[in-house]
Amino acid sequence: MRFHRAIAVVTGTLMTAALTVAAAAPAGAVGHRYREYVALGDSYTSAPFVPIPDLLSLGCARSYSNYPKMVAAALDVGWLRDVSCGGADTTNMLNPQSTALGTAAPQFDALTSQTDLVTLGIGGNDFGVFGSIVGTCPGLRASDPAGAPCKEHFTVDGVDTLKANLVKTEARIKTVVQGIKQRSPHAKIVLVGYPKIAPQHGTCPDILPFADGDYAYLYSIEQALNAAVSNAAAATGATYVDTFGPSTGHDACAPDGVAWIQGKDLNLLRAANYHPRYEGQAGVASLTVKKLTGKPATVTATEQAGWAAKGRELTKQAATSPAVKAANDRVRTSAQR
Repeated sequence: MRFHRAIAVVTGTLMTAALTVAAAAPAGAVGHRYREYVALGDSYTSAPFVPIPDLLSLGCARSYSNYPKMVAAALDVGWLRDVSCGGADTTNMLNPQSTALGTAAPQFDALTSQTDLVTLGIGGNDFGVFGSIVGTCPGLRASDPAGAPCKEHFTVDGVDTLKANLVKTEARIKTVVQGIKQRSPHAKIVLVGYPKIAPQHGTCPDILPFADGDYAYLYSIEQALNAAVSNAAAATGATYVDTFGPSTGHDACAPDGVAWIQGKDLNLLRAANYHPRYEGQAGVASLTVKKLTGKPATVTATEQAGWAAKGRELTKQAATSPAVKAANDRVRTSAQR
C-alpha cells in the first residue's frame, strides 16, 4: 500500500518531468499533423528504467522518455497511445502478454480506423534470438576468450540457428504490417530498426563480456535482425527507419555520454542491461522524425551533447523521486528472490 501511495504523491511531479522531455525532443517542421499515433513494440521501444519511468505501465516497463513520447512531442501529434511492452514479440500484437505485474492486452487493441501513424519496433524477441545472445554468450567467454565460442554454440551442422530464425521473424513482421493495414487502413506505418549494441571493430569486455571473436558474431546478428525488419518494410510498403547505421560510434563500448546502449550491468536509474539509455531513445526519436519530415538521417555532436545532458538531468530527478525509489526497491527485492 505504501508503494501505491508513493505513486499517488508524486504523480504530478513525474508528469511535470515527463513534459520537460518534450523540450529535448527532436525538432522539425511538420508538413502533416498526425491525429492519432499508436506505438507498438518491445523493450527497445518501451525503454525499461530510462528516466522517468511510467510507474502505471505495469509490467511493460514503459518510460515517459521513450522514443514514441519524443516523436509525438516533436510532431505535435494529437493523441498518442503507447502500448509497447518489454518482452513483447510479434505474437503479442494479437495475443495478451503475461508480465511480472499482470497481463497486457494485445497491442493491436490500440489500433482504430482513425489511426494515422503507427511505429513498430519488434522482432528481437521472436524465437528468443536476443535473449539467447545475451543469456548465453557471456557465459561462454571463459572457455575461449580470444575465439568465438558463442558463434560455434549456435552453429549446428553448418547452419547458424539464430540467423535461420531471423528469416522466420521477417515473415512474422510482414504479417504484423498486414494486420496493421487491416485495422488502420489510412495509417503511415513506420518500422523502426535496432541500434548497434556492439562496435564493428574493437572490444570492451568489462562492458560487453563477449569473447573477442563473438563481437563480430553479435554485430552480424544485429545486421541480420535489421535486414529482416528492413526487408519486411520493403515487401509491405511500410517505411523503414535505419537506426543501425546512424548509431555507429554510439554502441555500448562508446564513452559515457556518447553510448546509446547500456552494457551488461542493469542501472535502475538509467536503463536495463543491453538496452538503450535516454541518449539512445532520443537518437531513435530524432532519426524517426527526420525520416518522417524528409531530413538527412544524421546525428550531430550538438544533438548528442544535448541528449547526454538531458539524460543526466532526468537520472537525477529519478534518484530523488520517492515513487521511483519504491518501485526500484521492489525490483531489487524480486531479483533477490
